[in-house]
Amino acid sequence: MRIIAAMSGGVDSAVAAARAVDAGHDVTGVHLALSRNPRSYRSGARGCCSIEDAGDARRAADAIGIPFYVWDMSDEFADEVVEDFIAEYTAGRTPNPCLRCNEKIKFAAVLDRALALGFDAVATGHYAQLRTGEDGTIEMHRALDQGKDQSYVLGVLTQEQLKRSLFPLGGDTKDTVRAEAERRGLQVAHKPDSHDICFIADGDNAGWLSEKLGPRPGQIVDEDGRVLREHDGAYQFTIGQRRGLRLGVPADDGKPRFVLDIEPVSGTVTVGPREHLLVDALECVRPLWCGTAPMDTLECTVQLRAHGAEHRARVTVLDDERLRVDLLDPADGIAPGQACVIYDGTRVVGSGTISRTERIATVRS
Repeated sequence: MRIIAAMSGGVDSAVAAARAVDAGHDVTGVHLALSRNPRSYRSGARGCCSIEDAGDARRAADAIGIPFYVWDMSDEFADEVVEDFIAEYTAGRTPNPCLRCNEKIKFAAVLDRALALGFDAVATGHYAQLRTGEDGTIEMHRALDQGKDQSYVLGVLTQEQLKRSLFPLGGDTKDTVRAEAERRGLQVAHKPDSHDICFIADGDNAGWLSEKLGPRPGQIVDEDGRVLREHDGAYQFTIGQRRGLRLGVPADDGKPRFVLDIEPVSGTVTVGPREHLLVDALECVRPLWCGTAPMDTLECTVQLRAHGAEHRARVTVLDDERLRVDLLDPADGIAPGQACVIYDGTRVVGSGTISRTERIATVRS
């Protein structure tokens, strides 16, 4: 097959490209230029898409012996990921831009361009496993290395996209991949992994949003409506947040307080005790299925954060646009805008975007 290897400049994508060559594919390396104003250098493990990353990707492609190109997708990334991130926070939700990028850029825009150029599939350095089911469906499963598993951020992929995807690293550990990169003479063998949001290299989400949106004053209140202080923008907060509230006056019970609710129109942020964060039901919109959609109700597990625990759940398909998720294991700190990824064992069934949560009965009463 003719394969596009998406090369970020890191060790994972470099080894994935090399393994695609070893498997006998005709491989071309591509680095995605996603930033309109890329930094010359990344700061340690923060950020990506820098000029340094593009250079690292090119050197890795040269070492592997494959053609290499840079595809400018900065406009698509700005429209589909960055603007969506801003709009979601403005609406009081907490988005996951990595899922959005996978859905709209890496496995949509990139795959579309690859197919138009005569390529058959895209290979990436994501940690997930693909298997062919008994009915011929391509199933996506969790990676062998649970600490590196990235199936959560890939839960937005459709069957057609999975059929044209390769994840060569899903059956290995990170240590194995780094050791292989060193044996292959790849200079990125010990390069730090990137983390945080790639377009906010310093990790200061609130500061970045403040620059984009400006001051939008509101109030922080307790559950009785008492005003605790003013703030400059509800976009500075997320459900479940404890640090950075700067309330000054302790709660009556002396316990820490957490963000329970964000009302974007008035800018009111409500805080309260941790136990009031517990939820046992969710409603999700925009369901995306990795294979055939469930017909009715599915007994399963769900993951509600990128590095969160699994929760036993019952998922009911309400219609083409909505799901109800009843959690048998209550969860806390769950914010609208985050993804609910559905699993059957290790297999990813699909995902939905959380639009509403319900607190457990003892709290609601």
